[in-house]
Amino acid sequence: MDYNEKLDAAIARLHDEGRYRTFIDIERRNGQFPHAVWTKPDGSQQDITVWCGNDYLGMGQNPVVIEAMEEALRATGAGSGGTRNISGTTVYHKQLEAELADLHGKEAALLFTSAYIANDATLSTLPKLFPGLIIYSDALNHASMIEGVRRNGGAKRIFRHNDVAHLRELMEADDPAAPKLIAFESIYSMDGDFGPIEEICDLADEFGALTYIDEVHAVGMYGPRGAGVAERDRLMHRLDIINGTLAKAYGVMGGYIAASAKMCDAIRSYAPGFIFTTSLPPAVAAGAAASVAYLKRAPELREKHQQQAKALKLRLKGLGLPIIDHGSHIVPVMVGNPVHTKLLSDMLLEDHGIYVQPINFPTVPRGTERLRFTPSPVHGPKEMDALVRGMDVLWSHCALNCAEAAG
Repeated sequence: MDYNEKLDAAIARLHDEGRYRTFIDIERRNGQFPHAVWTKPDGSQQDITVWCGNDYLGMGQNPVVIEAMEEALRATGAGSGGTRNISGTTVYHKQLEAELADLHGKEAALLFTSAYIANDATLSTLPKLFPGLIIYSDALNHASMIEGVRRNGGAKRIFRHNDVAHLRELMEADDPAAPKLIAFESIYSMDGDFGPIEEICDLADEFGALTYIDEVHAVGMYGPRGAGVAERDRLMHRLDIINGTLAKAYGVMGGYIAASAKMCDAIRSYAPGFIFTTSLPPAVAAGAAASVAYLKRAPELREKHQQQAKALKLRLKGLGLPIIDHGSHIVPVMVGNPVHTKLLSDMLLEDHGIYVQPINFPTVPRGTERLRFTPSPVHGPKEMDALVRGMDVLWSHCALNCAEAAG
């Protein structure tokens, strides 16, 4: 076999479909978020504004977070030195897990190197703990949840997105005595819609099922202390396992689950994704703990975040753009064609200094390609005015520009 030929063909397919992913080389400027410097392929540089970052609240530049990381770095050095079981557990990791357990009102929390690993490791391990477990998974769950459910070796059922009636049908068809778990999200990041948490909890109670919620795009941003949508809706006590990230609103890195002490102990003891992975550097854990503690008492950042999202949606709707608005902070502008989406992204970057990455298949279904904007408290009036002007100019000429460029 000519392996290089196969690689060339696989990459060519992505180019032909208009969904080859290009990494933009940027350097974020501490103290100047959301501004950054883009290093172009020719080596020249251009000042840009980042409109697609997941550092939703700008905590990656918060002095409290940076100071905590610097202190831990000076005290402990760069890396953790091993897995959590072999020299990789420090006071910083334990402090962070305590902050997270307190955040969600749970007995314990378990730290992972990312929320992807937390989802994958936990969902793939649960059938080992509950033989015969049936997992009911929302059709639009994140890839990490899908992967964890897919490779766990247990039974799975996929229910139509946010369709509680379909979920009920599936659960009624299964053995009442079989252990069950419902896996879903609080906010689905591509459309920005909310999961029906209370209705799913009611169904779980009725059928004796565990509940597993991914709050990745909600932690830090919703609820009185930033614990997520479940906290906002006063439903945290009804959820058995809560997954969250430290790499978005908290501005650092890492993922976790919060649950009962027994559940965390069992996952800790059986999940290969936890057992065999080098733990987060102590400085990262220290920064994340400082960020979680800070946002517990910073509702004003959450309020401003929501105001910014509402303002941007209102202004883009005023231009007649096809916005999906489910009331969350996610602002998707639907384009519906991968080539056009990439061209719009390129023109925004090159002509207006605005960076928003195109979202194509397989992240979203074919025909639903989009630009996904993430407004934040650090995007001021000047940045928003520039974005709206840029979108107005480009959208008005989109059909012509895209047709010419694609031709």
